[in-house]
Amino acid sequence: MPKEGITPRAEDYNQWYLDIVRGADLADYAEVVRGCIVFKPTGYAIWEAMQRGLDDRIKATGHVNAYFPLLIPKSFLMKEAEHVEGFAPEVAEVTRAGGEDLAEPYVVRPTSETIIGYFYAKWVRSWRDLPLLINQWANVMRWEMRTRPFLRTAEFLWQEGHTVHADEADAEQETLKILHEVYADFVECEMALPVIKGLKSEKEKFAGALRSYALEAMMQDGRALQAATSHNLGQNFARAFDITYTDQNNTVQHAWTTSWGISTRLIGALIMAHSDDEGLVLPPRIAPIQVVVTPIYKSAEERAAVLEVVDHITAAWKGVVRFKVDNRDHLTPGFKFNEWELKGVPLRVEIGPKDIAKGSVAVARRDIPGKAGKSFLSQTGLLEALAALLDEVQQALFDRALRFREERTFDVTTYAELREAVEKGFARCYWAGSTEDEQRIQDETKATIRVIPLEQPNTVGRCVLTGKETEQQVIFARAY
Repeated sequence: MPKEGITPRAEDYNQWYLDIVRGADLADYAEVVRGCIVFKPTGYAIWEAMQRGLDDRIKATGHVNAYFPLLIPKSFLMKEAEHVEGFAPEVAEVTRAGGEDLAEPYVVRPTSETIIGYFYAKWVRSWRDLPLLINQWANVMRWEMRTRPFLRTAEFLWQEGHTVHADEADAEQETLKILHEVYADFVECEMALPVIKGLKSEKEKFAGALRSYALEAMMQDGRALQAATSHNLGQNFARAFDITYTDQNNTVQHAWTTSWGISTRLIGALIMAHSDDEGLVLPPRIAPIQVVVTPIYKSAEERAAVLEVVDHITAAWKGVVRFKVDNRDHLTPGFKFNEWELKGVPLRVEIGPKDIAKGSVAVARRDIPGKAGKSFLSQTGLLEALAALLDEVQQALFDRALRFREERTFDVTTYAELREAVEKGFARCYWAGSTEDEQRIQDETKATIRVIPLEQPNTVGRCVLTGKETEQQVIFARAY
């Protein structure tokens, strides 16, 4: 049975998503600022957990954090033609400040390649300065009025890495390292979300990039969500901003640059990939609270006895698991169970007088609702048992999401089969079409080439549209 206030997924998936955001208290609409949302504490705590996991991986690969201005001279955006064309419809401008019209408008950061390119041109002088590996945690503004919390808002939070290299090979290695060692590792290991790693088509690549790589994940309605991107920018921005260095032969060369980013839309991915009709479901490694302890009692005497045992049991938990003891007296145990299920806490521990007598606790798994997910564990060795159970939940969520994706990925050989497949999930097919062919399919099916998978079959097939022989397979899907 769906939880009260949550529309079943099968009935209205879009409304189900919004009901989860509201019911789990993740965000609120910022009515006074069109297109924006407020990250409520639970939603922001999830983002903080994502930041920690990503920041550790970014720094482990040799990058350091910095911060660049929010406002960018409009002339900077105009320097890279393809880039400005790609972002022009989304740009917000500041034309007046301090009571005066500005001599040159500023744009509110839609992305930072241009402002960072300006400073990199100042900082890079010699081959000894390379590679330059900097990451930024920031907010950006892209003028989007069709608000969908976490997935589509005018302002959102993200990280954006920007690096400078001596040659194309080093830039390409950087681009792929971030894709594999930072992004894919984080999304699959921490978020329990399987992804397809691949190259973007020319039509879908980042404006101004030489090559764009991405991670694509399947949501529970069969649609794709782009979880991360990593771009080899070639020398486009280096030429636009004159980022040059003197090589070991004392010759001035244009550098090669990259950029890569992941954003708060990952919170939307978490919701849509794992949650159910009972509410939010969070993988343990990303959950702000991994275990909630609910003491059960009826009298003041029982309360004192139960809480004493709870304090004893949880004394060694600090720093090992993230937990909360819910000892609110004005709420019934049933109300608490309902609330923590809705908020997606992976494990719930219940303990009352009978449990004390037996030396046990009841444990409920959020990923398996009802009696099937409930068990009784001894109080002795409970911490180790809970840690093992959290690992089991983490793996189970990944396995379930992978199984769902595999069941909804269809190998198609004809255009008719492709049209049918994208109604339900991913269409995997051979492709030798043009950008115009790709646009035609998008116009007719609302599906795009999400990625050209890095893992290819190395066999020859016929293009799903043109019939030409090719070794290249792609993934078509409708996307968020």
